[in-house]
Amino acid sequence: MIKYDNFWVTMKKRGISQYVLIKDYNISNSLLHRLRMNEVINTNTLDTLCNILDCDVEDILTHYKDEVPKIF
Repeated sequence: MIKYDNFWVTMKKRGISQYVLIKDYNISNSLLHRLRMNEVINTNTLDTLCNILDCDVEDILTHYKDEVPKIF
């Protein structure tokens, strides 16, 4: 599972609000919603966010392994 909790922390550290992303960088409300819901975004979008926030991918997302049931 991918979670975007780091994105919100990085935004706060950089002093960039959702309003600034929408108005100055043309980031859509629907993208912000997908980030809030930990839904799929594409790598081009991830690249754009890294450039806007001047950060690395790890500053936006974290990967958590899915639990796989053991089969005996």
